[in-house]
Amino acid sequence: MKQTENSPALPLSSELLIRASRPGDYEQMAVMLNQPGVRRGTLRLPHTRPEEVRSWLEKPSDGGLQLVAERGGVILGAAGLHRQAGRRHHAAMLGMSVHDAYQRQGIGRSLLLELIDAADNWLNIARIELTVFTDNAGAIALYEGAGFVTEGIHKAYAFRDGAFADVLAMARIKTPAG
Repeated sequence: MKQTENSPALPLSSELLIRASRPGDYEQMAVMLNQPGVRRGTLRLPHTRPEEVRSWLEKPSDGGLQLVAERGGVILGAAGLHRQAGRRHHAAMLGMSVHDAYQRQGIGRSLLLELIDAADNWLNIARIELTVFTDNAGAIALYEGAGFVTEGIHKAYAFRDGAFADVLAMARIKTPAG
């Protein structure tokens, strides 16, 4: 992989570590969230300030889980489950981002599988929901491979690149047998 100004240098032998996020991750996460590809694939606005990320990390959602993927001390991705309240307590929204320079290397899959394991075996979350832009074929394939199904399409869901874009509404429902 070509090293660029936007891709942090990594030790080649380091293994990927999935761990809980912490407030001190805010600067590296802000760099990742400001990557053009990350921004295009999420609902984030340009120029996320590190202080905004720090504030968000200091106040995690109740009953949810926020993870990061790091290699050699460098954060390459982040994903979280944001549990719903009341009669929707069995459900959580999934959000995920992988640094532009490290996409399609299994980082998103590792984060996703760790969140699914936590939802199924520790958090008693039966339904994981997400939205994904309809032109994000790689993410859609990742989610389908993990058991998510398309439940519908939201037309003109978000304004992106000067035009309205559609998203798929997808969910994974854990059946009682597993």
